[in-house]
Amino acid sequence: MHTVLVILGGFVLLAITYAMALWHSASLRRAFPVYAILWVIASAINLWIGVTHAGYSVSDELPIFVVVFGIPCAVAWFVSRRSA
Repeated sequence: MHTVLVILGGFVLLAITYAMALWHSASLRRAFPVYAILWVIASAINLWIGVTHAGYSVSDELPIFVVVFGIPCAVAWFVSRRSA
């Protein structure tokens, strides 16, 4: 359940980032790198919390990191390419 909530958080960050880009008349292609950097940081923090506080090993958390980062980032990339 936690993984789903974190992925939803990625979509919320995506909506905020793209809304800010549209509000400032920037293209979504220019907003994508900003989103990707913010989301990789947030995903890495989630991985770090899983390792340090939840007691998982890095090898246990790494596939979750790939999913948590990959799904919202792939959607963000797709949307940024389709908006041109």
